[in-house]
Amino acid sequence: MKPTTVKELFQSLTLKLDEDAAEDLDAVYQFDLRGAQGGQYQLLVQNGTCVVEEGTHADPHVTLSMDGEDCIKLLNGQLSGSAIVVSGRLQISGDIGLAMQLKSLFPSIG
Repeated sequence: MKPTTVKELFQSLTLKLDEDAAEDLDAVYQFDLRGAQGGQYQLLVQNGTCVVEEGTHADPHVTLSMDGEDCIKLLNGQLSGSAIVVSGRLQISGDIGLAMQLKSLFPSIG
């Protein structure tokens, strides 16, 4: 069953990480979500592991800002990342390469 809330979705990510793809990675992803499913989440990927924490990180490598509903659809594979970037519904600041790497870190999503 696919997660239906942002909190469930982020909690499920720790089990979906491709450890090989994340083996040499040390990155902090900050998600700033608006709307009914809004909130702040940190995705800490380090040495093949993934930890999710609520709140704002002091110095993330990349920040993704979007509506919480869009985040659920994006991470469930119901929405294309490039489509919501082009439409302005997703704003990325920091290391865009890391943002593009998310799909390879979590290949079972979508």
